[in-house]
Amino acid sequence: MKRNILVTGLLMVCGCLNLQAADIWVSPQGNDLNDGSMYHPKASLLSAFRQARELRRLNDPSVQGGIHILMKGGIYYLSEPLLVRPEDSGTPESPTIVEAVSGETPVLSGGVLVEHWKPVSGKVKGLKNCLKKKIWVADVPSVNGQTVDFRQVWVNGNKAMAASNSSDSLMLRIMDVDYTNKAIRIPDPGVKKFVKPCELELFIHQMWGIALLRVQSVESHGKTLTLRFYQPESRLEFEQPWPQPVLSAEGNSPFRLSGAIEWLDEPGEWYHDRSAGKLYYYPRANEQMKEAEVVVPFLETLVTVLGSKEHPVSDLHWKGVTFAHCGWLRPSRQGYVPLQAGMYLLDAYPLQVPGTPDKATLENQAWIGRQPAAVQLQDVRNTSFEGCYFVHTGAGGLDFVQGSSCDTVEGCQFNDIAGSALIAGKFSDACVETHVPYNPYDTRELCRQLTIRNNLIHDVANEYWGCPGILAGYVRDVTIEHNELYDLSYSGIGVGWGWTRTINCMVNNRIHANLVYHFGKHNYHCGGIYTLSSQPGTTITGNCIRDICRPSYVSDKKTGYYIYLDEASGYLSVRDNWCTEANIGYNQNGPLEMGNNGPQVPETIKANAGISSTYKRINE
Repeated sequence: MKRNILVTGLLMVCGCLNLQAADIWVSPQGNDLNDGSMYHPKASLLSAFRQARELRRLNDPSVQGGIHILMKGGIYYLSEPLLVRPEDSGTPESPTIVEAVSGETPVLSGGVLVEHWKPVSGKVKGLKNCLKKKIWVADVPSVNGQTVDFRQVWVNGNKAMAASNSSDSLMLRIMDVDYTNKAIRIPDPGVKKFVKPCELELFIHQMWGIALLRVQSVESHGKTLTLRFYQPESRLEFEQPWPQPVLSAEGNSPFRLSGAIEWLDEPGEWYHDRSAGKLYYYPRANEQMKEAEVVVPFLETLVTVLGSKEHPVSDLHWKGVTFAHCGWLRPSRQGYVPLQAGMYLLDAYPLQVPGTPDKATLENQAWIGRQPAAVQLQDVRNTSFEGCYFVHTGAGGLDFVQGSSCDTVEGCQFNDIAGSALIAGKFSDACVETHVPYNPYDTRELCRQLTIRNNLIHDVANEYWGCPGILAGYVRDVTIEHNELYDLSYSGIGVGWGWTRTINCMVNNRIHANLVYHFGKHNYHCGGIYTLSSQPGTTITGNCIRDICRPSYVSDKKTGYYIYLDEASGYLSVRDNWCTEANIGYNQNGPLEMGNNGPQVPETIKANAGISSTYKRINE
C-alpha cells in the first residue's frame, strides 16, 4: 500500500513538472544546433522561436505552463530582422516570454562593427593638412555580400556626428527660395571646391519639421551658392505647401550642409566616402581607436511581429531585452520632406480651388509614408514590453502599427532615438489622402486598449526634429500615464491625426499624470501635450509640463505651448494640469471642456506626475 502511495506521489510530481514552462536558453556563445538547454544554449532568437513553434505545433506537454526564452547577456548581431508569426503565439494560460536572464543584459543589435582602424597616411583630397595626424580611417564592412551604407555611427556607445559646416547652434540661414527653378540660395559656407559635391546633403529647418535634400548641383555666385536637388525631394520640397522654408523678417530658415570631407574638423565627427568604402573619424579626447567599439547600423528593423486580423500574434511578452543599432536609408536615397510628426511626404500640392467633402476650406492635399522602427507590431493581442531598453535608432523605437489590442509597454527606457520613441495606431495609408477622417468598418484595424505607462523617454527626435516623444494617431481607449519625457526636439506626447472636426474612431483616450519637460528644443509649433482633430471622451488630466525651450534660430517663437490643442481638436476634457504658465494653444477647435490648468494647480498633482514609485529605479 505504501509503495502504491509513493508511486502515485511520483506521478503527481511528474505531472506538476509537465505543467511548468518550457525553457529555451539562448547565448551569444551558443550554437543553433544545440538543444536549447541551460548548458547547451541556442545562439539566436530565430532558432529559439523555431524550437518554441515546434513545441506548440506538436502539443508538447512542456508548454502547458508557457514557454520561456531565456537570453543570456551579450550582443546578438542580427543579419536579418526577426519575424514573429501567428504560429508563435501563446495563450493567457501558456504565454511565450522572451526574457533576460536575471542580472544580465542581452542586446539585439542591427549593427555591424567597424574594425582595424589606422591613422590616415598619405594624401587625402579635401582633408585639411593640419588635421591629417588626428584623423583615423577604416574600411567599411560588408554584410551579405554588400558594403554597408549608413547614416549613424556610434563610438563606445556614444553617437558621433556627420561632418558638417556648422553645429546646431551656429547654423547659417538661407538667403532665398526659387520655387520656379526649384533652387535654394545660401551664403557661401567657405569651401572653394568640393571633392565630391554629389554627396552633399542639405538639412533645413522648416517651422515644425526639417527636410533633408540631396544636392544635385552647386553653382557659385560670388559669396553665395545656389543649390538644386535630386528627385523626388526636389518636387516635394517646392510643391508642398506645409511646412515650407521660412523667409521672414524674424529670420529665414537655418540650414546645415553635410557629406563633405572638407568639414571633418571637429572631434566626434565622421565622414563616409561611399565610393571608396572608407569611414574617416576624428576621435574625441578619451577615445583610443585601436580599442574603440565602433558600430554602424545595417538593419532598419530588428523585430517584426506580424499577425493578421483573423490570426493575430497573441500573448507574447518581452522582459529586460535591449533593442539597439538600427538605421533608415530612405533619406540617403530619396530625401526626406515631412508633413508632420515625422510622417514623410509621398506627394503633396496646394489646391487651386480649396475644398474637399470633409472640409470646405482645405487648401492642400498630401499623401504620407511612415518611418520604420526598431520593433514593429501589426495585428497583435495581449503583448507586452516590460523593462526593455530601446537605444541608438535611425528612426523610431517601438511601433504598434495597426490592429493591436490589450497591449502594454511599461517600465521601458528610450534613449538616443532619431525619430519618435513610441508610435501607435494608423495615421494615413499611402493610398489615402491624409486629411480624410478614418473610421473603419472593421475595428480590428485599430490600435485600442494600449497602455503606455511608467516609461522613461529622453534624447528623442535627435535627427528628425519634428517627431514627438510619444505619437499616437487614430487610436481608441489608449492610456498614456505616468511617463517621464525630456530632452525633446519637438512635442512631448502627440495624440490625433487628420485635421478634421468629423467624429472618427479616436475616442476615449486618456493622457494622465505624465511629466514632460525640456521640450521644443529645436522646433516650435509644439506642445508638451499636443492634439489634433475630434476625440470624444478623451481626457488630459493631472500632467506636469514645464521647461519649454526657446531655440534662438526659430522664426516662430510664439508658437510653443505647454498644451497645444491644434487644428480641429474637440470633445476633449483638459483639466488639472500643472504648467509653468497657463500657455495653451488653440486652433479652430470643436467643443472643449477646460479647467484649472496652470501654476495654480495643487502641488500634489505636480508631485504625482511622472514615473510611479514602483518603477522609480529606471530613473536612477
